[in-house]
Amino acid sequence: MGDTDDFQIYFYTGHKGRYGHEFFRFEIDKYGTLKYTNNSNYRRDSIIQKTLRLSPTLINEIRRIIEDSEIMHEDSSKWPRRDENGRLQLEIEMNGRSVTIETAKISSLADTISTEDPEGLRVLYYLIQDFKCLILSIISLHFKIKPIA
Repeated sequence: MGDTDDFQIYFYTGHKGRYGHEFFRFEIDKYGTLKYTNNSNYRRDSIIQKTLRLSPTLINEIRRIIEDSEIMHEDSSKWPRRDENGRLQLEIEMNGRSVTIETAKISSLADTISTEDPEGLRVLYYLIQDFKCLILSIISLHFKIKPIA
């Protein structure tokens, strides 16, 4: 699928509200380093930060997910702009191309329906869900405190 020299991802979604600045962020650099941050001030939770190295196989799988989603071909010009409810930001550099997306925070699939480009936002929504599932699974498996016997 290509080398990782030109592969990077940055994802952020968050808002400032009743509990302060709450956000979920991850980035994968060209060396395969995953940096994960989750800040939820609900009930005075502290910020969670984890860093780990991803295998080339996993990087290739993430690249495949991106290619299959076709997000690199979407035009975000008709997507809602960030607002008081928060923002979602996605930056991908891959195969000599880069895409930067900043839009309003998408909390559910229903948020995509009444927009000017519901199909494009649906592509973004499902890609983000895939990313969140994968990243949270990796973090959970890698930092398991008690191994499963």
